[in-house]
Amino acid sequence: MNKIVNLADNSSVYEVAKVTPLVNAEQLSERFGNQIHLKREDEQSIHAFKLRGAYQRMSSLTQDQMAKGVVASSAGNHAQGVALAAKKLGVKAYIVMPLSTPKIKVEAVQRLGGEVLLFGDIYDDAFGYAKQLEAERDLCFIHPYDDLEVIAGQATVAKEILEQLDKIDVVFIPVGGGGLIAGMASYLKHYAPHIKVVGVEPKDSPTLTYSLENNTRLILSDVGRFADGVAVKQIGEIPFEIAKESVDEMVLVSNDEICAAIKDIYEDVRSIAEPAGALATAGAKKYIQKHKITNQNLVAVISGANVNFDRLRYIAERADLGELNEAIIAVTMPEKPGSFLKFCRLLANQSITEFNYRYADSSKAHIFVGVGLSNGEAEKRTLIDRLRAGFEIIDMSDNSMAKTHIRYMVGGRANASSEVIYRFEFPERPGALLEFLEKVGTKWNISLFHYRNHGADFGRVLIGLQVDNTSELEARFDELGYFYHNETNNKAYQYFL
Repeated sequence: MNKIVNLADNSSVYEVAKVTPLVNAEQLSERFGNQIHLKREDEQSIHAFKLRGAYQRMSSLTQDQMAKGVVASSAGNHAQGVALAAKKLGVKAYIVMPLSTPKIKVEAVQRLGGEVLLFGDIYDDAFGYAKQLEAERDLCFIHPYDDLEVIAGQATVAKEILEQLDKIDVVFIPVGGGGLIAGMASYLKHYAPHIKVVGVEPKDSPTLTYSLENNTRLILSDVGRFADGVAVKQIGEIPFEIAKESVDEMVLVSNDEICAAIKDIYEDVRSIAEPAGALATAGAKKYIQKHKITNQNLVAVISGANVNFDRLRYIAERADLGELNEAIIAVTMPEKPGSFLKFCRLLANQSITEFNYRYADSSKAHIFVGVGLSNGEAEKRTLIDRLRAGFEIIDMSDNSMAKTHIRYMVGGRANASSEVIYRFEFPERPGALLEFLEKVGTKWNISLFHYRNHGADFGRVLIGLQVDNTSELEARFDELGYFYHNETNNKAYQYFL
């Protein structure tokens, strides 16, 4: 840790980086009864903090290493950091990126002079190919997080925070591979050990959380792709050793809570953070509610703002759910005149945001309803209790299948015998669907298919197949290596499809 602190105190990162503002989020602060400050790393020239670590590492290279060139693997922000550093230092940079990398990030690296090599579906594939190039071409590999120099470069974020705010109680830091939290925690605990360091991860990518709980670097079988900037299966070796000594607590947040935080940041500072960039803000909100703290000075790092424009639709759709401004419920009511009127009377003055229904059964109807909320979880509980006085109600606000697929599909039912339903995440690249269908083969009939592009690296697919034995089918799925989940017992499917 002392080496990291010394490197950070004498860092050369400001040859490419700037001291970013630390701003008070006035609306968030008022709502949550604390002073919430946002560290605006989205204002760097590449709209992310990654240029700090990349430049710190590359500026330490020997002349011989610089002459040979560097190679890096990244799905976005680290790639831009390496490309910018290489341009500044006059070094040739090869950047390996997954085939599913959004075009906006590929073009950003190319504009900075980096030579982009697209390889594999996920970061791990790109990493493997980059290491192969390192050996074949005698290049220097610039690791995105598991390197002391890189970690020291990221530590300069904490150095600035201590200079910008006199009193700090808690600092919230997003966690992927761990370079940022390792650097910042090292610096904070050296100069201000009283400050609590809280790491924030998505619920579907708890890399550091699970490793700390088990006191070993676990490898996750799969990670969520929504917050792609932190989609790492294993925490870095050096960051993990530092985190064990310096991180006070971890917070896990849902994708909907991340979307709500993106909206919060926009409303306060008029910047659109990427999902990983809003992670710390989402964690701060959850931490406040969990610990019921008031009148404290909290800092959350906005780590980046490289978000695809077409992803904003999905973010906007889910923000109200994450902020508990909307409830999604399934209502079972008798299929007879007057039922809908009775339901609306029980809603009283609640606003209906969505209503989906199609006649399917002569005795009862299943209705998919969105209801606006103004007082969060407490109001939702009161509403559901009131509705249950007259109808069977299921809360689907946390049902991923319902939110991603069902709300766009209600209206068709089929009596498909032996039907099973699976939810998939496909890499957004040409040929992925064909590869999937060829693996499934012609043995089983496809009875349902729904796909929606969310502007992400991975598209989300719902598929129904008529299958008597799922073990052989899932063996085929396992060969593909895509994330999937059996949703046949999901009430959303049983009620509406």
